[in-house]
Amino acid sequence: MVPDLRIRVARIGPIRVPWPRYQTDGAAGMDLHAALTTPLTLAPRGRAAVPTGLVFAIPARYEGQVRARSGLALRTGVTVLNAPGTIDSDFRGEVHVLLVNLGEGPVLLQPLERIAQLIIAPVAHAELVEVAEVDATARGPGGYGSTGSA
Repeated sequence: MVPDLRIRVARIGPIRVPWPRYQTDGAAGMDLHAALTTPLTLAPRGRAAVPTGLVFAIPARYEGQVRARSGLALRTGVTVLNAPGTIDSDFRGEVHVLLVNLGEGPVLLQPLERIAQLIIAPVAHAELVEVAEVDATARGPGGYGSTGSA
């Protein structure tokens, strides 16, 4: 697979995590691993900022989106708390994944376990223009559930 974009990444800290990679040619996200030296227990409704051991130099006009791994979420109830988490292009610190256990029992996270996925996406910068009113649409101001129950 030929990459669309090259991103510089530095491994930091005492744990040498596996390199983020796409698991299949059609995968949208690369797996991020827990840079833990010992297992971490997440109590029900507990949360933690789990280090990844990685610093990304994401180019301007792009962002990193940190999202839950569906298998981990289904199996344990652990998901990304601020989903999706955003890695801004000017951030140069170690990426931590904010995890929360929404399950009913404690979950033990192992060192180097795959904990999230990273998606690189373009970002458009918009200019906001103040107007007296916006144009009407068929939907109008209808909010949650306004387009049907199914």
